[in-house]
Amino acid sequence: MEKQEQERRIKDILTKIRPYLQRDGGDVEFVRFEDGIVYLRMMGACVGCISIDVTLRDGIETILLEEVEGVIGVELVD
Repeated sequence: MEKQEQERRIKDILTKIRPYLQRDGGDVEFVRFEDGIVYLRMMGACVGCISIDVTLRDGIETILLEEVEGVIGVELVD
């Protein structure tokens, strides 16, 4: 799968996840995809939330690893 297709699939998945985050006052923004790592920026209520690691690792990362070939991890950026 080429990088453009991977990025499109990542963005599509984030669009599906976004309403669940927004329901609690948060949001997520795609920053870049590089060397198998998806870089995301968490916003709103997600910033400083004690559940951010669970949301990121058990939610977003798990879905992206399963759904997008070539994704090996997710990292947060400021």
